Amino acid sequence: MSDLSRLAGGRFLVIGRAGMDLYADPPGTRVEEATRFTTALGGSSANISVALVRQGCRAALLTCVSDDAVGRFCLNQLDAYGVERTHVRSVAGEARNSLAVVETRLENCQSVIYRNNAADFAMTVPDVEAVDFTGFSALITTGTVLAADPSRSAAFRAFDLARAAGVPLIFDIDYRPYSWPSPAVAEEVYSRAGALCDVIVGNDVEFGFMAGHLDRGLDKARDLVRGGAGLVVYKMGEKGAITLAPEGEFQTGIYRTEALKPTGAGDSFLGALIAALARGMPVRQAVLRGSAAAAMVVARVGCAPAMPSIAELDTFLADHTGPTA
Repeated sequence: MSDLSRLAGGRFLVIGRAGMDLYADPPGTRVEEATRFTTALGGSSANISVALVRQGCRAALLTCVSDDAVGRFCLNQLDAYGVERTHVRSVAGEARNSLAVVETRLENCQSVIYRNNAADFAMTVPDVEAVDFTGFSALITTGTVLAADPSRSAAFRAFDLARAAGVPLIFDIDYRPYSWPSPAVAEEVYSRAGALCDVIVGNDVEFGFMAGHLDRGLDKARDLVRGGAGLVVYKMGEKGAITLAPEGEFQTGIYRTEALKPTGAGDSFLGALIAALARGMPVRQAVLRGSAAAAMVVARVGCAPAMPSIAELDTFLADHTGPTA
């Protein structure tokens, strides 16, 4: 296990996709009835990067985008949010950027994601080997990056290089079935990645998937701690989260809000959690800040634009009742 005190450096390398989100406008409109859409930066890794920056950290994204107007939109958005993109490579040819058509609706929310020949899957081992990992406080990756080669092999090479540099590995499971050739492949790859990482965050379904049975997710989380992970967060939706570490485990509740949509919560949770740990906050307080940030994002339009600043999160925590028991 790497030394998690290194998080205090506050500079993070995030691997994975950046994309364009198209939101049916105004909020509440169904896609099939929409005549107007608004755009926003999307993609789980890009969202996490924005969340970190909004929480006072520095974040660099390592990925590929398509060499076209949508890819350039993503690059411009990364610049606007202050996310470093030195390690973002544009790829020509038939590769296309991830694109999501989304509704701002809580009930029966539709999210149509286009991932055919995704540009971010074009990330290669040379892309990873060009990075100086010694300058980062942690490497953060989402499960999406592992769904196909050459991105999968590049990510595992990044794990090796980060560990050699003493850089902690943070893994957001983020299981998206549509990206994988089969559930069996995903289960094997995720288990391999989880065994290498120092911090693992996921929901009960994702841990259950890694365990091979939905009822054994918490057992899988405990196995990861016994195997060397320094921190595992097992999220349970409205039931809160169980946080596990070698010293023991504890359960926390959620902050209730008037949600507009179900998307973006996990990315916001991870960004605020890691930023709080980087600031030296106790683990319980860091988890609660992540929970509060998640509650804020589902009550706002968009994902990247909805990520709260430190001041906004502090105000929410001061004014809001909670968390639930």
